[in-house]
Amino acid sequence: MINYLTGTVRSLTRDPAKVVIVAGGVGYEVSLPTYVYQSLANDGIREGSEIELEIYYHVTERQPKPMLVGFRHPSEKDFFEQLIQVEGIGPAKAATALVFPVSTIASAIETEDLGALQRLPGIGSRAAQKIVATLRGKVAATALLQDAGISEQGHAPPPADARSEAVEALVTLGYRPTEARDKVEDAIRRVPDVIDDLQKLMREVFRAQVSQQE
Repeated sequence: MINYLTGTVRSLTRDPAKVVIVAGGVGYEVSLPTYVYQSLANDGIREGSEIELEIYYHVTERQPKPMLVGFRHPSEKDFFEQLIQVEGIGPAKAATALVFPVSTIASAIETEDLGALQRLPGIGSRAAQKIVATLRGKVAATALLQDAGISEQGHAPPPADARSEAVEALVTLGYRPTEARDKVEDAIRRVPDVIDDLQKLMREVFRAQVSQQE
């Protein structure tokens, strides 16, 4: 199984979005989500450039031809693997759907923004509902990633203060600053142990929001 590739770009195309990487004298054709292709293009990656990609390898009895899907960061690959767990969302559909940064899509899932999810290619109303039902509460950490700021190693920089980082993240998601602070403080009052853990704090914020809507 192929998990990671590093080599030289032989070709990079937009439609369909894919790259051929020569590694060890072998050319590997890798499908790219639109967001990943755009990221490579923005960084000036072209024929002859050196490249490294995290690889999702897919092959089944019904699809014996291997499919490789490439990502620049482990966080993107992890989100992709979560997304294909949703009923009716296979690797090909998931790759086509990722036209926005994974943090943007994860934020839409956690806030139950079905309209935003339906703007993804191939995702209709029913698919959007299934995505939310399956992944809500599981992708809060991904929603906090600022994709452009992910380090080369694929990790977001650790927050200095979970409370302020959580407020900033909620503001980024569209909440008013006062509303964001209230939600964070309410979560800390309910579960004091989350005060120093950003991911747990955000999960508690989203969990409370979902409970209020039910």
